[in-house]
Amino acid sequence: MYSVCVRDHIMIAHSFRGEVFGPAQRLHGATYVVDVEFRRPELDADGLVVDIGLASQALRALLADLDYRNLDEEPVFQGRNTSTEFLARVVFDRMAEQLSAGALGEGARAITALRVQLSESHVAWAAYASDLPQQQHA
Repeated sequence: MYSVCVRDHIMIAHSFRGEVFGPAQRLHGATYVVDVEFRRPELDADGLVVDIGLASQALRALLADLDYRNLDEEPVFQGRNTSTEFLARVVFDRMAEQLSAGALGEGARAITALRVQLSESHVAWAAYASDLPQQQHA
């Protein structure tokens, strides 16, 4: 399996509901390093997994909707704890939509899996990974 990873970051504010979160129940900020890994069994005709430039642009565009936001105020997240794990899945789903829409080029439709990792620090991170639905593959 071949893979290519692109990286960016976001800065958000949020709070959590539930005693398990202790002081994080109060509004606080977080900076995440976001890695998206694209996987496929064979390279395309140009010898690529995905165009790194297009992948980087797509990641920046989808993160722009989260960057410098108080996620508690975003209607799409109402009633949800926007944990690192939850946000990894949000980024995964949004990137999968970009792939399906052709935003990373037609050759990228052959990508079979994604892995998204959000790092809170050098010692803590969360990820979501999955195969992509068959209809996305060329």
